[in-house]
Amino acid sequence: MTRVKKTYCMVSLIVAMVVLVLTLSWSAGGTTVYAASMDPDSITTFDGDNSEGGVTRAAEDSTNGLTISYNNDGGSLSAPVKMLLVLTILSLAPSILIMLTSYTRIIIVLHFLRTAIGTQTAPPNQVLIALALFLTFFIMWPTFQQINTEAIQPLDKGEITTEEAFTVAQGPIREFMYGQTQEKDLKLFVDISDETYDSYDDVPMTTLIPAFILSELRAAFIIGFVIYIPFIVIDMVVASVLMSMGMMMLPPTTISLPFKILLFILADGWDLVIGSLVKTFY
Repeated sequence: MTRVKKTYCMVSLIVAMVVLVLTLSWSAGGTTVYAASMDPDSITTFDGDNSEGGVTRAAEDSTNGLTISYNNDGGSLSAPVKMLLVLTILSLAPSILIMLTSYTRIIIVLHFLRTAIGTQTAPPNQVLIALALFLTFFIMWPTFQQINTEAIQPLDKGEITTEEAFTVAQGPIREFMYGQTQEKDLKLFVDISDETYDSYDDVPMTTLIPAFILSELRAAFIIGFVIYIPFIVIDMVVASVLMSMGMMMLPPTTISLPFKILLFILADGWDLVIGSLVKTFY
């Protein structure tokens, strides 16, 4: 059996080498390069022996072997290019949603709220993310409508170009971010970039976006701290009562959790938190 395997391997190696040699010999006979325009007159053939005639024909080819047509020189984007742009925007949509909208502040505050109450998985992450997304759409809906009216619809009708639509769409987004960005955060990134600007409108998006995110993080942590205070008081009271009763082996969180949930229900906590959170954007 071992001899049969060796024989089979040797025969396979020889056959592979023969096929490789025949392939190289056949491909060396001549290579044909087709122009992108698919014009039969622009086909150039190069001989394998690098003959002078082949080089001369290549030099005489007016297309240089490649022709790129931009929608018949019409200047507008073709359907495949538009589809590529749409797919690119969809792939970047999560990052755009997090960076340029109210999503960051909302999801961080909801996370602080769940941690302060002490429930590990209630509400679950899916519910918090869905709630943050719908609150983001609710807050950003006027901005989205303005972008649709001033940029997307005119672009779809052909009244403005893609570059003009992109510039117009930045206006509502910049206006929203300016209202939520603290001046010291914007000044920080302006100083880091070592640039000076006469007005807010001159600040580029690359400077405004990180300043906006930093302001959102600061606001979210401040709201989270305020949410934590009443629940910390309940934990301290329960821990003091248990210590005075000599129940040192009983975890205070086990007793304080029902009281924190009861306090949250009696105070109508969801309305208070969500209502106050949404109002911070107006």
